[in-house]
Amino acid sequence: MNRSAWLPLIAASLVLVSGCTTTTGGKSGKDTAGMANATMSLVTAATLSDAEVIELGKRTADSEDRENRVAAANSKHAKRLQKLTAKWKTVDNVKLDYKVYMKNEVNAFAVPNGSIRVYSGLMDKLTDDELRYVVAHEIGHVLQGHSKKAMQTAYATSAARQAAASSGNSAVAAISASELGALGEALINAQFSQSQENEADDYAVDFLAKNRLKTGGSVTALRKLEKLFGNDRSVFSSHPAPGERAARMAERIQAKK
Repeated sequence: MNRSAWLPLIAASLVLVSGCTTTTGGKSGKDTAGMANATMSLVTAATLSDAEVIELGKRTADSEDRENRVAAANSKHAKRLQKLTAKWKTVDNVKLDYKVYMKNEVNAFAVPNGSIRVYSGLMDKLTDDELRYVVAHEIGHVLQGHSKKAMQTAYATSAARQAAASSGNSAVAAISASELGALGEALINAQFSQSQENEADDYAVDFLAKNRLKTGGSVTALRKLEKLFGNDRSVFSSHPAPGERAARMAERIQAKK
């Protein structure tokens, strides 16, 4: 992934489920069996139990941890994140797990089991107040179910769903290591809707205020991202640009004074 999952700047991929074209008696037609399987896969993904989503999230996070260079516990990046999140190990009865990936990309993402990963490239560009906002924003995605929905969508559009269907095993048990990697990539690159981004932003500011921490980092962090990447929306106009989000946060913070 080149940009943060919580940045609405990357063009999202629109996945359309359709049947394969086949030739029968010289005539082309829809592969109704394929369409039925695809439809069933989407239904199965949408009805994954909370336990299955959490287990998929755990396995996906573990897979990503193996594939990326995780900052050592005694490194400056890991110590900094640990210090900022020391009181956030459990939020609203959800256990959270934080790690730093040593990559230059401006990136952060959350997995529905409570795993939050922050890239060193993002940390190096933000102050502590700004980084707290980013982490709180990711917590918001987890607690408000956005990450769960992203996992369901990623699963529905991955090869993992077919493996589960063909094996007759549970969604979690049937997934191979390679399929987990693909699932993780799809999850990390997931795009959240405007309402989801706004909800996570609101959660972050309220969460910081509740913990008597500065909230202005939300505005300055988004302004930095605007400066780095511009204020263009993604190809989907429903995704808010960082400048728009910054202005909205500034108004919200001012209104609460």
